[in-house]
Amino acid sequence: MSCLTKLHVIAGPTACGKTAAAIELAKKINGEVISADSMQVYIGMDIGTAKPTAEEMDSVPHHLISIVNPDEVFNVAEFVWRAKNVIEDIIKRGKNPILAGGTGFYINALIFGADFECQNDEKDNELRLFYANLAQEKGNFFLHKELQEIDPASAEQIHPNNVKRVVRALSYCTSTGLLFSEHNKGQKSKAPLYELDLRLINIPREILYERINSRVLKMWDAGLANEVQELLNSGYHPNLTAMQGIGYKEVVPYLKGETTKEITIENIQQASRNYAKRQDTWFRHQLRSL
Repeated sequence: MSCLTKLHVIAGPTACGKTAAAIELAKKINGEVISADSMQVYIGMDIGTAKPTAEEMDSVPHHLISIVNPDEVFNVAEFVWRAKNVIEDIIKRGKNPILAGGTGFYINALIFGADFECQNDEKDNELRLFYANLAQEKGNFFLHKELQEIDPASAEQIHPNNVKRVVRALSYCTSTGLLFSEHNKGQKSKAPLYELDLRLINIPREILYERINSRVLKMWDAGLANEVQELLNSGYHPNLTAMQGIGYKEVVPYLKGETTKEITIENIQQASRNYAKRQDTWFRHQLRSL
């Protein structure tokens, strides 16, 4: 019999129904939900990140939602540290932890452990900012070419439009002098730190895309543009990592009068569909079903 802490995990692409599934499971097993979403951590970014409302939560406790300001640094190391503490607290209170979200890198790092020797230091943060700015100035494909020259194996696995992961890979290589691809191989060989009940939600892509398109329309009707405007009015710069999230970076040109509502909505829908496709591929190839 395993002596590891049991962790229920519900993962899958955006709009596949993870939140509803996690809440239903929590009701059945006396559980509490831990969000594994890299955008829902930000305060004031509710509509665009599809945070569950109090009504949707249905009295089920949720953790790691709205915990940092949009201009604060939040990375995988911070997530793992906080998530571990939450899991321990949930277990101590005699309840069951349920990890639910679509940020696969966060989920994998928590389940299998990760080497964060350069994740939290000042040098790494400076490098990430440098590479993020480089992508802004010269484009995603220029940044991806930089990675291709340093670590071809990583470049082959990471899409040029996945700027966050390209930045992470480049900063890791520069900080450590090691290859990010070799680091990932080492991570995959590790045993899980928890006894897992892993559920990957997979629905037909055409249905998923319909749900994504519908969700974006609902977000707009719920006041997405107003939410972005309020963030800008509060002094949060459009180039912040948080403000580069899908549904936020597309709205800024609209607020400046540079594009139309219809084009903005289409851009968000397209970006969300592309992201869902990348998530699906990542979960199928990276997160092992144990």
